[in-house]
Amino acid sequence: MGDSAGGGMAAALTILTRERGGPKIARQILLMPMLDDRTTTSDALIEPFLIWSYDDSHTAWPALLGAAADGDQVPATAAPARLQDAADLPPAYIEVGQLDVFRDEDTAYATKLSRAGVEVEFHLRPGVPHEFDSIAPKSDVARRAIADRVRTLKSL
Repeated sequence: MGDSAGGGMAAALTILTRERGGPKIARQILLMPMLDDRTTTSDALIEPFLIWSYDDSHTAWPALLGAAADGDQVPATAAPARLQDAADLPPAYIEVGQLDVFRDEDTAYATKLSRAGVEVEFHLRPGVPHEFDSIAPKSDVARRAIADRVRTLKSL
């Protein structure tokens, strides 16, 4: 389980454990995960609401990947959106805000998992930015998100 960069790390760890044959992971719980070093196309409609910007991502990925960022040699265990084969990954709970830089890559990742037969529960939280639950923890959308997370954790 993780959020933002931690969500990307949780997804990467899940891929790595599959590649190495274990240990078995019960569920991926990815909260607004940062998954793709190639996210470069900005969305002008959401830019005024961004907490984490496209420029922040352009700084963060090279900090992790060095010169390999946005190149052809980045493994899925560093940038999970680069995953080619999602078969046999554990079920996933993925959530992201509608006004989040990671919206499109998270939606694409949920689709990639689903197309590989992985059970996916996906939530696109309307009208909220990155880390919305920390910014407004008493808001209705944050309470619903937390309730969904708790329900998911209790189901394990």
